[in-house]
Amino acid sequence: MHFAWPLAFLLLPLPLLLRRFAKPAAVPAAGALKLPFYRQLAAGGQSGAGIRPANWPRLIVASLIWLLLVASLARPMLVGPETPLPVEGRDIMMAIDLSGSMGEQDFALDGRATTRLNVVREAAQDFIARRAGDRIGLVLFSDRAYLQAPLTFDREVVATLLNEAQVGLTGQKTAIGDAIAVSAKRLKDRPKDSRVLVLLTDGASNAGAVDPLQAAKLAKDYGIRIYTIGVGAGPMRVQTAFGPQIVNPSAGLDEATLKNIADETGGAYFRARDVEGLAQVYHQIDRLEPVLDKPRMIRPSVALFYWPLGAALVLSFGLGAAITTPWRRRISARSPKTAGA
Repeated sequence: MHFAWPLAFLLLPLPLLLRRFAKPAAVPAAGALKLPFYRQLAAGGQSGAGIRPANWPRLIVASLIWLLLVASLARPMLVGPETPLPVEGRDIMMAIDLSGSMGEQDFALDGRATTRLNVVREAAQDFIARRAGDRIGLVLFSDRAYLQAPLTFDREVVATLLNEAQVGLTGQKTAIGDAIAVSAKRLKDRPKDSRVLVLLTDGASNAGAVDPLQAAKLAKDYGIRIYTIGVGAGPMRVQTAFGPQIVNPSAGLDEATLKNIADETGGAYFRARDVEGLAQVYHQIDRLEPVLDKPRMIRPSVALFYWPLGAALVLSFGLGAAITTPWRRRISARSPKTAGA
């Protein structure tokens, strides 16, 4: 329980002070309005010998009414526990490559060979879970790009949709420019300085209607920062029918274009060659784009002033009815003192 205006309780002695120091109102010479039940109302006052015993209940009720009115004026309220208020963080679109090469098993997870997409899922879900207060969206692309999840505070839904994505869902090629364009369309109307795109791919753009660098210029015009991530293992020695050879699983990765996209938009380019490297990439992005603020805490309150106000109103009607009812007048008429007066 909390009172918004506790100083209102200083008004409690006001009726006593007025009775003690205020002068009685002068009776006008032109006459006065006559009330048929004035004597009953006046009987609630004090006589020279003090308050009559029969008037004590009225005085107690009248004092209670005044106390309830002052309590209502003090604005009582019920204050609840602290509740976090969502803050307006960054708007982050994640564009994930689903082309055929994302099924390449050149990564290891828990000591077992796994596809690039599986590693991307693990690292991206950890990144999404840390972005409390941000709105996250998801774009998937291969031959074409499409919006899988619009910007939302529901990070669990985005993580679930990413986990359900499959290699080659919409083809085998890579439309990087289309992915940037679809993401920019969703980010362009968001608040400035909060528009971020994280684009992850393992190849070069070889499909789509929009050139990647043209899409990057469009994103720059919208104030969108793009962080590009190149995924794939580095050169490694493998045993072949012709003996051991050095192969590069990431030979198709167009690092130059990814760097240009990041530089054009004020972002950064990262190279992820293994599971730990990809996890570090997302941690670096966390440092470059930190969560703007911690949730602000509020304590919800419910106003209660109408309860004492309503009680005072009911008691006022009850007191007035008790004073002016016919049975009170008949009792007063039978009283010798009243008859003599």
